[in-house]
Amino acid sequence: MNEQALSLKDLVKDFDGKRAVDNISFTVRQGEILGLLGPNGAGKTTTIRMIMNIIAPDSGHIEILGRPFTEKMKDMIGYLPEERGLYRKMKVMDVLVFLGELKGMKAAAIRDAGRKLLKRFDLENYEQKKVEELSKGMAQKLQLISTILHEPELLILDEPFSGLDPLNIELVTRILLEKKKEGVSIIFSTHLMNYAEKIVDSVVMINQGRKVLDGKLSEIKAQFGKKFIHIQYEGDSNFMAGLDFVKGYKDYGREMEIELADLADKNRLLKELSARVSLNSFQLTEPSLQNIFIRKVNEGVGA
Repeated sequence: MNEQALSLKDLVKDFDGKRAVDNISFTVRQGEILGLLGPNGAGKTTTIRMIMNIIAPDSGHIEILGRPFTEKMKDMIGYLPEERGLYRKMKVMDVLVFLGELKGMKAAAIRDAGRKLLKRFDLENYEQKKVEELSKGMAQKLQLISTILHEPELLILDEPFSGLDPLNIELVTRILLEKKKEGVSIIFSTHLMNYAEKIVDSVVMINQGRKVLDGKLSEIKAQFGKKFIHIQYEGDSNFMAGLDFVKGYKDYGREMEIELADLADKNRLLKELSARVSLNSFQLTEPSLQNIFIRKVNEGVGA
């Protein structure tokens, strides 16, 4: 589907003379997951708050589902803010009923849908518990349930994996992919790029308020070529710094991501590694989003 679920054009926002968002433009197509990526403080949350009309842009234009934003459109959007907003003294089901009614749902429909989602998120035994009795991870799951409860056409998720353990990250990932198959458009904002690249279709990378990269994930990775080697090894890797045909590398102790200046040197690299460390795996890979982002920032490239 090529219809635009969301379009941002030249958004600008200043706070006390400091530019937080600097001419950001991008589009989200219906039925796709877009990763809005960048480090903390890059301008991701400010951009999302402008989309949701929580704060107004100083200049620029926003269209949602082909139309300028109106308050009624909030019923078509599921928004998970970075700053969580659950009512701690309320019971779990009462929270869902309250938030669902704000989206125009009937109480009976909320309880029916809510119980199904609570079971899906392993929270069925907490329906009558107060929010303050939940762990941080449970509260995050409840917040996610309230975000998708009314079956929105557009999901805007700001750091959705915050507070979740690996099992629940996997659960949320599956649910987001299911929503995509249903035709829901999703903006997935995070600084955890290794999680994002597993599920996003398109990417917008921002740094210090400016867009540094924008496009389909497959096309972005193709631009950088397969000049990356991922290895698992045991031994002393200090010799890597002296290999003049290696453009750069990230060493994680027993794993390493290596960028070659020329792919033709891969056999040369394999020979060096085999002679100096115990090599458990040697794999030609695409660059990770994190590597791409670091390179774009270091180059100072703006899109």
